[in-house]
Amino acid sequence: MTEETLQLGRNVPVPAGPEEAVLEAVPNPHPDTNYVARFTCPEFTSLCPVTGQPDFAHLVIDYVPHRLLVESKSLKLYLTSFRNHGAFHEDCTIGIAKRLVGLLAPRYLRMAGYWYPRGGIPIDVFWQTGTLPNGTWLPDPGVAPYRGRG
Repeated sequence: MTEETLQLGRNVPVPAGPEEAVLEAVPNPHPDTNYVARFTCPEFTSLCPVTGQPDFAHLVIDYVPHRLLVESKSLKLYLTSFRNHGAFHEDCTIGIAKRLVGLLAPRYLRMAGYWYPRGGIPIDVFWQTGTLPNGTWLPDPGVAPYRGRG
């Protein structure tokens, strides 16, 4: 990462897709401390790869950083780039998590994708890597299971 690559503070267009999106990291000011950083994206959107119809999800990303933090504007642009990207729920959720792990090498990462129903069935996708360090507080994701209108 160099200052030239930072999107923060610059007018940057939304990438055409996740492959083109630049996901950036910045130094962790507390690499000797275990703590959880959470990103919540309650209005995530992608496209069904078969029908082209929009899919919607509530994403929760929890990670225990090591040397690097994800730069939040680059994460927002990366997540937004999925709006024109066709992929199944599982592929979106796991792909985002693996890209973050590849960039950050965190001590721990947990990704939850709560997908809204299409065809009457909600799909929830969960993945984690590593083991939560002892003594680290990890709150519940805070997303209720889908209950419909009942």
